[in-house]
Amino acid sequence: MTVKGINKVVVVGAGTMGPGMAATFARYGYDTTLSDIKPEQIEKAQGTIDFVFKTLLGGGFVTEEDVAAARGRLSLTTDQAAAVADADYIVETVPERLEIKKAVFQELAEQARQDAILGSNTSGIPITTLQEGLKNPGRVIGMHWSNPPHLIPVIEVIKGAETEQATVDTTVAVIESVGMVPGIVDKDVPGFVENRILYAIMREALHLLDEGVASAEDIDKITKWGIGYKLAVIGPLELLDVAGLDIYTAVASYLNKDLSNNTGISSTVTSKVEEGKLGLKTQGGLFEYTPEQIQELAQKRGRLLVASKKALTS
Repeated sequence: MTVKGINKVVVVGAGTMGPGMAATFARYGYDTTLSDIKPEQIEKAQGTIDFVFKTLLGGGFVTEEDVAAARGRLSLTTDQAAAVADADYIVETVPERLEIKKAVFQELAEQARQDAILGSNTSGIPITTLQEGLKNPGRVIGMHWSNPPHLIPVIEVIKGAETEQATVDTTVAVIESVGMVPGIVDKDVPGFVENRILYAIMREALHLLDEGVASAEDIDKITKWGIGYKLAVIGPLELLDVAGLDIYTAVASYLNKDLSNNTGISSTVTSKVEEGKLGLKTQGGLFEYTPEQIQELAQKRGRLLVASKKALTS
């Protein structure tokens, strides 16, 4: 069921996140348009959308009829102005560079109706910064999805300094209407909540790797099967109550001062970047990959995310 007053949704940007976001909106009944200025990106997005629906179908989340209906509600275009002219809800997911996002928001503010909500899928740029100089900044809000957007349930809702409560309420309702979980971020800090916690974990993991405490394989193994296994069921603040605040106080009194507080970048990462080893995109980063392994890993991780989502929502 769609949210009253929100009928047409436009996703601006057909890169990594846009196709999955657009497919999700269309799956749940919204007339959806995916827009990008590059024709080749639109063509590539078609294949990504096919993969998204195949994944959802294989996981038992949709039927063939559901997919056919969703495809009927989903269109792709390079004409952003025409797409957003009569849209009710617009969310951008263009490259994570401030100058690009600000330029896109300036365009959207001129091209869209004054009552259309303008969301941003930024993973860390303050929403207040994106509101600056716009007409009706109260309709601008952060709507931060996680990758892959069709499978990871949580979507952060970030209030900018001028975001109106009605914009927040509508965004929360839209998120719930597409089967996702809204997490409201009341204070517009860089990185919001999810990435601040994630980057704290990655900083400590890289510190342990830099110091030779454990191998990359074992750091990941311990994190996935220990921390990750627990946190999928119980949040870190709930976990404090389970463990006992007295126990936390005792351990934190000596452990906190030994944790990494490095404000720079891990030496392991900087050396890899200098070597041109950037991760999957170069078939090597902290781990090495063959083209076959990259494809197998994507399929395996998709299956595991599908299984995890089914288990956690059952």
